[in-house]
Amino acid sequence: MLRSVKGLACRSLKLEHGYGLPPAARGCLSSLSSQDASAPEKPRAVFHTSESDPAKHTERHEGRHYGIPLEEVKAVFPHGLPYRFQQQIQTFNEARVMVRRPALELFAYLRSSNLAQPAVRYVIYGERGTGKTMTLCHVIHYCSRQGWLVLHIPDAHLWVKNCRELLQSSYNKGRLDQPLQASAWLKNFKSSNEHFLREIKTQKKYTWGKRESTEEGRPLGEVVDQGLARVRSASDAVGVVLRELKQQSHRGSFRLLVAVDGVNALWGRTTLRKEDKSPVSPEELTLVYNLRKMMRNDWTGGAVVTTLSQTGSLFKPSSAYLPQELLGKEGFDALDPFVPILVPNYSPREFESCYGYYLERKWLQHEKARTEDGKAELQFLSGSNPRQLDRLAGPL
Repeated sequence: MLRSVKGLACRSLKLEHGYGLPPAARGCLSSLSSQDASAPEKPRAVFHTSESDPAKHTERHEGRHYGIPLEEVKAVFPHGLPYRFQQQIQTFNEARVMVRRPALELFAYLRSSNLAQPAVRYVIYGERGTGKTMTLCHVIHYCSRQGWLVLHIPDAHLWVKNCRELLQSSYNKGRLDQPLQASAWLKNFKSSNEHFLREIKTQKKYTWGKRESTEEGRPLGEVVDQGLARVRSASDAVGVVLRELKQQSHRGSFRLLVAVDGVNALWGRTTLRKEDKSPVSPEELTLVYNLRKMMRNDWTGGAVVTTLSQTGSLFKPSSAYLPQELLGKEGFDALDPFVPILVPNYSPREFESCYGYYLERKWLQHEKARTEDGKAELQFLSGSNPRQLDRLAGPL
């Protein structure tokens, strides 16, 4: 384990200096620090920025909150955002995301990527509650604003546990379909990418049954509609959508972001059981089998951005957070080589910003919480961990 930790540290250090990256990506991190920080702005407070376009976020915006219009939240994130953040949106009647360095690093990498080369895999990792999912959401918003087609899996662990309906695949008897999960994903995918689904055409004919088929050259949206109209076909429809996007991304007519929250679920154990009570392996699930193919770097025209999640890792120690620990050997080897992106706890600047935002929104009601001593106590008790600070601030 010590050797693994050292290996990751060395690898991260090399990446930090641009070693081992494609030429176009070298210097991305250094470019962040060279951004012009002289131009002043007039936010409503020092912990806000009026710049709502993620593509324009730079180091001078770091630690500040930017707003996403609520109608845009529904369009870009139809799957929903993290539960605690959804609660915050409802309470404050606004969606504000903090600009943090891990997201800025990813923006720099994506800007300089040569999409004619094999897709680069990025793995966002960090201790529990540091903001990995929100970093991924910031990246999704960035790519959406830049006109990318976003293939978002908001929680891969939901595909490997607590499945209410598990059916034998009609396409491959050795695999199992999850029609409810598949149809729910298709509905949200259609909602956020409908214009792409009208433009992208199928490359072959797909037969769904004795009387139903989708002809070659038809809009990909018809495949999605087939999965929604005939839930039994939903898992196969997801597979067709992923296959078509992967095979056509090299053409340059669209840029493809594959964003998976909790990617370690694809190689972990499941809680699912077959009819004979034997455990189900992840690769036996049609959805997981097809999503694993998207994790390979054998396609061009896009990028793969993932997070590692402890929340759904039922069979891993709660303290585990390193890629080797959560991915295991099989998952690590499947994603290697990848660019690790560490999301740490709040820096002093970020803590001040979050604390100031809570004060402004009157989220901290206790009179002592508004004092310097109260602030210091919140910082100590939370350890500057975003999730812990949110939980501590709620009852105050």
